[in-house]
Amino acid sequence: MENHIEKAKKHFEKILKEQLERVDYLKAEPDWTDYSKLKPIIIGILGGDGIGPEITNHAQNVLEFLLKAEIANGIIEIRTLDGLTIENRAKILKAIPDDVLEEIKKCHVLLKGPTTTPRKGDQWPNIESANVAMRRELDLFANVRPVKVPELGIDWMFFRENTEGAYILGSNGINVTEDLAIDFKAITKQGADRIIRMAFDYAKRNDINKVTVVTKANVVKTSDGKFLSVAEKVAKDYPEVEWDDWYIDIMTAKMIDPKRRQQFKVIVAPNLYGDIITDEAAQLQGGVGTAGSANIGKRYAMFEAIHGSALRMVKENRQQYADPSSMIKAAALLLNHIGYQEKALKLEKALDICAQYEKRIQITGRSTGATGNAYAEYIMETLEDPNLEEKWESYQ
Repeated sequence: MENHIEKAKKHFEKILKEQLERVDYLKAEPDWTDYSKLKPIIIGILGGDGIGPEITNHAQNVLEFLLKAEIANGIIEIRTLDGLTIENRAKILKAIPDDVLEEIKKCHVLLKGPTTTPRKGDQWPNIESANVAMRRELDLFANVRPVKVPELGIDWMFFRENTEGAYILGSNGINVTEDLAIDFKAITKQGADRIIRMAFDYAKRNDINKVTVVTKANVVKTSDGKFLSVAEKVAKDYPEVEWDDWYIDIMTAKMIDPKRRQQFKVIVAPNLYGDIITDEAAQLQGGVGTAGSANIGKRYAMFEAIHGSALRMVKENRQQYADPSSMIKAAALLLNHIGYQEKALKLEKALDICAQYEKRIQITGRSTGATGNAYAEYIMETLEDPNLEEKWESYQ
């Protein structure tokens, strides 16, 4: 028994040193990037795995369509980055190959297709998630996901902490003995403060008088308790914004309660809980294939779909029928982030018209529906419509 305890103590000591070093970094983190001062703004495109290259290509086409003048004038540069594939990552046993990470860091923002995370029993070695590694390497601490379902009265904006909680140490657990497995969870005051403050800032800037904080602080008293206590302190700096807190279990129930869900507006949560409720929210919107997300740090930002790489679709040779909506929504979030709010809003309206109202072309994931390319063309055709604004208003 003593040998097992000593081994576990050394393992935990290493984790503590790494996390204390991380706290020092957080205390001295850089200022926010000012995109208005960059020329060009470099957008890196990463196709990913499975259906990723297919749907990312369609989103890239839409981006280039909207940014044609800016690209021609050297204001925007779009770079295609290769190498972030499961085959390449598995070959060298790294979540992100060093040469790929080097090229990524030369970009300001990224549009990234879904990547495959190996799991027990599949053909790949048990390497870390590329998403988790990228969020850590680029310090993309805020995962921002909008979900809107007008007919249900849902208009939610989620702020999910990206670099702490259960996921930051998810691959650093230890099998103390063959009978006992221990995992770790870390929340820092600085990490909680910046994601909670970002949610309150968003609410204030958009005249939204409600922020909901989601934890399980009644049971996970130390780490979740710290997150909730930081929220109490941050809220004092925003007296004009009402706030409340919910536990993750009841929150998932109330999100499907027709009488309660309309009261939620801005939601902020640690990593694992944010992952759960944003997938549930996306399902209410029409499935995870319809939702894009932003991963934002002070220096870098990465935009992606929230679904996986759907390797089965590729195996069945139907990747051309994959829905690109999630990646195109991610592109809209990217445009908004780098300062092209009008173009982003126009794209969001075109997506609404195509997916929720007009539905002239529909994606089914199979040959019974349109190809992703045809759907992207439909969106660009809608963007070109001089009556787009009037058409969108008529549906409201």
